[in-house]
Amino acid sequence: MTDVAISQEATPRFETYQATQHFGSLNGLRFLCIAAVLWHHGPVWTSLDAPAQILTRGFVGVDFFFVLSGFLITTLLLREAATNGRFSLRGFYWRRALRIVPVYFFVVTIVAFYYIGIKGETQYLEQLPYYYLFLSNFLTSDIPLLSPTWSLAVEEQYYLIWPLMLMILPRKLLMPALVFTIVLNVVAVVGWLTPLGITAFDWGVLRFAMFNTTYAPILIGSALALLLHQQRGFAVLARLFGNAPAAVGTFLLVLALLQWLPSDLRGWPNLVLHLTMAAVLITIVVREDNALSPVLRFRPLARIGEISYGIYLYHLIGLHVTNVALGRLGLGEQGWLILGVYFLLSVVIAEISFRTFESFFLSFKHKKWGKAPRSV
Repeated sequence: MTDVAISQEATPRFETYQATQHFGSLNGLRFLCIAAVLWHHGPVWTSLDAPAQILTRGFVGVDFFFVLSGFLITTLLLREAATNGRFSLRGFYWRRALRIVPVYFFVVTIVAFYYIGIKGETQYLEQLPYYYLFLSNFLTSDIPLLSPTWSLAVEEQYYLIWPLMLMILPRKLLMPALVFTIVLNVVAVVGWLTPLGITAFDWGVLRFAMFNTTYAPILIGSALALLLHQQRGFAVLARLFGNAPAAVGTFLLVLALLQWLPSDLRGWPNLVLHLTMAAVLITIVVREDNALSPVLRFRPLARIGEISYGIYLYHLIGLHVTNVALGRLGLGEQGWLILGVYFLLSVVIAEISFRTFESFFLSFKHKKWGKAPRSV
């Protein structure tokens, strides 16, 4: 697939957006997201006496991944339905399974084997099945190195339910359903459902509760896709965010919010942050010549973004190996060195995995019943 020619008009056109088969800035955005996550798990900011608040919030890279994922998945399904009259659930689940499951199961298995089989820490056996069932977001404790898998569980739960809603609900009810669910998620996170008797409950090693961001950002991304798929919604958003410099302005606003929002992001602060992330996303998908595109299209950064899923799964393994290796060399206190080495190691592992293990499974996406008619 090739990019649609860059529009030179002051206001982006709906037809150009609909014809765009590859949004050229998205891999660069993925790079920023994964870089934030790796920064957050690195040792630099935790060693500072009084770090600026923005330096402590690299975890929001996951939130931005959620917004992006909701937008892309919904856009693909809407465009497939527009082309074929409906979208294929079987094809959707097949493509998602090939992309998500093999490398995820591989990482879970090798980490579990290391801790349970080699180190003999059999207390983790009770948690292990829930990683394979994509329920790790409800675990009360994690197998070491597998804590990031909570976000994969959230995404898989979304993949299971949202396409069904998109297929079954009348189109006019989709946006109200999304708004209701987003609001419900926000009020549940801050505990406003407790007076109604709706509280968290435990089941073995699982605790079913809304925590922090959960599903709201991925649903906001889905709502954005619905709005942009309609000519009227696109026209409104393009007028607000369609000028080329808007990408820089909205991105700087995200940075400002990370610094100045309250220390507890739950509730309205997260909602404001996620909506601003959605605004950034609008600016880079409604026009290819956005002001951030020279950075976001820079090939080395875009490549890291392209393999960011693997980096996300492997990065704590990379950090563990780096800490052990540099510790034995007497360099275990060199925070910036650890950050740089583990970042590079995570990228190398993910690149090898993508070119070999993951590519083997992704080759099956070209089966006729698994293909999507358009790619974004």
